[in-house]
Amino acid sequence: MADQEAARSDRRAAAPQTSALEALALPRRLTQLGMVAERAFRAFWPLWTALALSLAVIVFLAPLGLPLEAIWGIAALSVSGLVAATVWGARQFRWPSRTEAETRLDQSLPGRPIETLSDAQAIGADDSASQAVWNAHLKRVAERAAGARPVSPDLQLAPRDPYALRYVAACALAVALLFGGIGQVRDLGRDAAPGGQALATGPAWEGWINPPAYTGKPGLYLNEISQTSLEIPEGSRITLRLYDAEGRIRITETVSDAPAVEGSDAPAQEYTAARSGSLTIGSDAPRAFDLLVTPDAPPAIMVDGPVSRTAMGEMELPFVATDDYAVAGGYATITLDLSEVERDYGLTREPEPREAVVVNIPMALSGDRSNFREVLVDNFSEHPWANLPVALTFTAEDDLRQSGSSEPFQMLLPGRRFFDPMAQALIEQRRDLLWTRDNALRVSQVLRAVSHLPEGFITNESGYLMVRTALSQLIVGLETEVTPELQAEVAEALWQAALQFEEGDLANASERLRRAQEQLSEAMRDGATPEEIEQLMQELREAMQDFMREMAEQFQRDMENGNLSENQQNPEDMQEITGDQMQDMMDRLQELMEQGRMDEAQALLDQMMQMMQNMQMAQGQQGQQGQNQGDQAMEGLQDTLRQQQELADEAFRDLQNQQGQQQGQQQGQQQGQQQGQQQGQQQGQQQGQGQQGQQFGQQGQQGQGQPGQPGQGQQGQGQGQQFGQGQQPGQEQGRGQGGMPDADTLAQRQELLRDLLGEQAENLPGQGTELGDAARDALDRAGRSMEDAADALEGGDLAEALDNQSDAMDAIREGMQNLGEQMAQQQQQQQPGGNEGRAEGNAPNAQRDPLGREAGNQGRLGTDENMLQGDDPYRRAQELLDEIRRRSGEQGRPEIELDYLKRLLDRF
Repeated sequence: MADQEAARSDRRAAAPQTSALEALALPRRLTQLGMVAERAFRAFWPLWTALALSLAVIVFLAPLGLPLEAIWGIAALSVSGLVAATVWGARQFRWPSRTEAETRLDQSLPGRPIETLSDAQAIGADDSASQAVWNAHLKRVAERAAGARPVSPDLQLAPRDPYALRYVAACALAVALLFGGIGQVRDLGRDAAPGGQALATGPAWEGWINPPAYTGKPGLYLNEISQTSLEIPEGSRITLRLYDAEGRIRITETVSDAPAVEGSDAPAQEYTAARSGSLTIGSDAPRAFDLLVTPDAPPAIMVDGPVSRTAMGEMELPFVATDDYAVAGGYATITLDLSEVERDYGLTREPEPREAVVVNIPMALSGDRSNFREVLVDNFSEHPWANLPVALTFTAEDDLRQSGSSEPFQMLLPGRRFFDPMAQALIEQRRDLLWTRDNALRVSQVLRAVSHLPEGFITNESGYLMVRTALSQLIVGLETEVTPELQAEVAEALWQAALQFEEGDLANASERLRRAQEQLSEAMRDGATPEEIEQLMQELREAMQDFMREMAEQFQRDMENGNLSENQQNPEDMQEITGDQMQDMMDRLQELMEQGRMDEAQALLDQMMQMMQNMQMAQGQQGQQGQNQGDQAMEGLQDTLRQQQELADEAFRDLQNQQGQQQGQQQGQQQGQQQGQQQGQQQGQQQGQGQQGQQFGQQGQQGQGQPGQPGQGQQGQGQGQQFGQGQQPGQEQGRGQGGMPDADTLAQRQELLRDLLGEQAENLPGQGTELGDAARDALDRAGRSMEDAADALEGGDLAEALDNQSDAMDAIREGMQNLGEQMAQQQQQQQPGGNEGRAEGNAPNAQRDPLGREAGNQGRLGTDENMLQGDDPYRRAQELLDEIRRRSGEQGRPEIELDYLKRLLDRF
């Protein structure tokens, strides 16, 4: 009985374990299947990789028509790879057991409950209390095991396939199925078994005719065409495929340039249609086609209207191009029409050889290119042939490189027109220099003449300095050689100088207005085109609007600061002009010009400008301001720059005289010439530069007047006198400007000028600011260049001295520009505070002088107010000086006023 009771007790204890394990049957089986898939993936991935690669190769190579041996080789290689991959996978694969599945499932659960359910109670099995504890433990473990879920298989193959060969095979197979000849794989069986399917279906062929792509015509499939006569474009591609293993199909054609072959039976044949002819395909029942080849005609192009020029000099020339299919491209060739050139002034010499100008023509961006109209637009203003007679020829090309040209179109090559007289002179000399380098001497003489004594007619100082720099470069080149590089450099400098004179410094509204008025007047006198007149009228309108706005803003500021007189503050006593009235006058001016009444238009323009000048002078009478430290520094630098330019001119004249002396030395005797030069230099140092030239001439006469050399002494005397006379004006200018002391030599004067520049650099305002430091750096470079120039002058190397002096002047200009920008920034920063100060100073009880101006600080006479109006005080000062000069030249003014104006000119 006891044994039976123990057996029943064991069954009751094992019941929870058995039921729990039976509940895990489904998760265990699913986990086991996952392990099967995991091990199959790891073992057989080389097999399906090799299979995919084999299929990709077969699909890709099927359309190529490989020979039978190649097909068998590829098949054998593919089968070998598949067998090897299968054997390797079979050896690697192992079926997972139940225990392995339970172990993986148990590892996915916390506490390994499945393994616990398989355990038995080791001790205390006879103790009821111990048995109860064990049963409770099994119950908790069974509940935990009941939550088991199938374990997902690990299908990652990256550790076993580090080069991703499986992805390469899959990608190759996908590309092969998308783009390969999958439809022709079935033909491999026929190729592998000749005589099978081919004998059953009989001979077959296929043919295509593909016209050139540029014709835009569709291709033809000959097997579906019933007609025998076809018209095809020249250059069409004829492709034939023969599927006859026994060679019974023959091809005969007479349309290509290939050597005639009677009955060709090659499997694949291609021809290019070059002429009309026939095409025969087949043997027993041949297909014959009569092919009419249409030749490709060359394109045609012609001018389709007159040439026009924009205000900025751009050329616009319309043209029409046609072709039977499409125009592929083209170009325009421009050549000089020498027979039509007026050979005068700088054009009398033979021009230098110059290549024709070739520019691409614009093409239609969309639409039909077989017939289109376009406009050739280009700017030839800087070309040497600008505004000279030329011949333009259009050339169009098609896709066959056939070309067609238009008739030569005779015209004046359009270029920018300059209305400023100085700019016109510079452009003419630039044209002469580019015509031939033999004109360099004449150009230098003309430039020297137009830039001599600039006071009174050259108001653009920047343009004047650019002309002088270009002149110096050209003269230095004349002493050695005028190279093409120097020719291009001087031409570019003259072009920039002409633009400077034409456009000017347009930072000031009054200057823009004056410039626009002058250009419009010049355009009316020269008979400018309507487009140029319209452009200049627009510039005049904009300048007039800016001027009126600036005047209104200045008037408002003066009213707020109390700077207006009683008459100016009373609107009833002032003459007013509104914007509508000015607009009516502008419209009337344009109407007169459109009607060709240029004299009346010029009179109206003069009247308008006189009104503007009266308004400007009325505003300028409100008071004048003294110069601040920055103004004084700017004037000092301008004076230094002027003295440096004069010193460079003197050095250049000495260089010319020195070369003339060398020519005289070659004609006379060397020893006598050297003695005359030494004595002339000694006496020149004692008696001054003016006497030096005369003594040099006398000694040259003594040294050169040797027996057998008559007349050489007189030549030396003339050269010496010219040398002496050339030094006196520069010497006087050096003493008269800027406080320069007397100097016996050019080197000493250069050193003194360098010292003066150093003092100016030390006292330059704006220290610590970016622009102020940049100005000082530029002046330091100028000082070093002056020092090098002084050393070169002392050593007698005048050419080197001229180069250093040119560098010094460029550095001074850069410093002046930086200083001007720094002063402008400072003025903008101080403007709010300055207005407040002026408002306080203009209180009713403030002390004023008889002219209504505030008294100077510390009881000084005069005023501390800024006398110059506008954003650019230097331009305003230049305008005032020009106005004083203009009025002083009007002899109809009262004598007392002329005397006053003369005193002003002497003072400033």
